[in-house]
Amino acid sequence: QVQLAESGGGLVQAGGSLRLSCTASGFTFSHSVMNWYRQAPGKERELVATITQLGRATNYPDSVKGRFTISRDNARNTVDLQMTDLKTEDTAVYYCNALTTGIPASEYWGQGTQVTVSS
Repeated sequence: QVQLAESGGGLVQAGGSLRLSCTASGFTFSHSVMNWYRQAPGKERELVATITQLGRATNYPDSVKGRFTISRDNARNTVDLQMTDLKTEDTAVYYCNALTTGIPASEYWGQGTQVTVSS
């Protein structure tokens, strides 16, 4: 059974930091591109970080570049999102996402974890 379990969300003041973690099971983690998305109330889901299968490449939108860092540990099947200098506009539910490279390819989602940044 595929599972993506996020943890680490919470309430933080603007300028603070949080580290989100996602633990994966039920699929070949090391063969999967991993992503973090977020969705704020009334807004579309937004991709905020991507890391390739071996962690050699990452990508971020301008809105979080320089503040967010994605990393992975293929031995532990985990992917983390370190968030620094948080802003109130970072408030959202954050989701872990996996894109497998099998045939057929598959996509999996976690349940999400709430991040609230107060001013």
